[in-house]
Amino acid sequence: MPAHGEDVATDLLVRRLRAAGCVFAEDEAAVLQEATTDPARLEAMLRRREAGEPLEQVVGWVGFGGLRLAVGPGVFVPRQRTLLLARAAVELARAQPAPVLVEAFAGVAPVAASVADAVPGAQVHACDVDPRALAHARRNLPPGAGVHEGPLLEGLPAALRGRVTLLVAVPPYVPRAAAALLPREALDHEPAAALFGGDDGLDLLRALLDRALLDRAGPWVVRGGAVLVELGAAQCPAAVRHAEAAGCSVRRREGEDGQTVVLEVRPGTRPTAAPR
Repeated sequence: MPAHGEDVATDLLVRRLRAAGCVFAEDEAAVLQEATTDPARLEAMLRRREAGEPLEQVVGWVGFGGLRLAVGPGVFVPRQRTLLLARAAVELARAQPAPVLVEAFAGVAPVAASVADAVPGAQVHACDVDPRALAHARRNLPPGAGVHEGPLLEGLPAALRGRVTLLVAVPPYVPRAAAALLPREALDHEPAAALFGGDDGLDLLRALLDRALLDRAGPWVVRGGAVLVELGAAQCPAAVRHAEAAGCSVRRREGEDGQTVVLEVRPGTRPTAAPR
């Protein structure tokens, strides 16, 4: 059993976290105490958390569907709602004989890491414009995975053109007008480029679909492949209209939170059912 002194230290830690506005203070205290046994380092980490820095950036990792992914200061922290996208990606990759997956707007590459872990033999790639995030992606992906820097798909090697069987993405999809609704720690400690997607939040999603499926130099996604994208439920009608105008079929997968949706877009086929 823990000594009385350890109980007192934990209680003080919880009280400070609660005073700083941490709703799950007990859970966060346990994570911080797991991260270090050095009192000076623990105090430094606690002060960063009290100042509003996300816990995941403070301790250097985030739990994601059974994985522990490396993150760090100044990078976008994968959200738990993105597990819907990761599970859909694993499902589709398992159904492909030789999956070639690209995660666009990858950040620290949570979806590519999930597929690499669950689908032996999958070839995975991550691309993003942020070199800080990609440094963590390299730690989260297995040896041999591709990590490419550049906007949209511009950093991908030309050899992948027309060979991608599964393109996945959480494009920045927060409308600019909704900035006030975001948690303060996101606004203060994550890059705006990883959060906002224009006036309606769909600028980058539309650009990604066009580049992946309609690029003048040839589409990146092979015929019969799929694009999986996460977005908000209210944005679905506009996104579906854009995809269907390009001749694509769209399937909608809804998250349990009622707000997160994953669209499965397949090129060159007609919709089998009207979008909801």
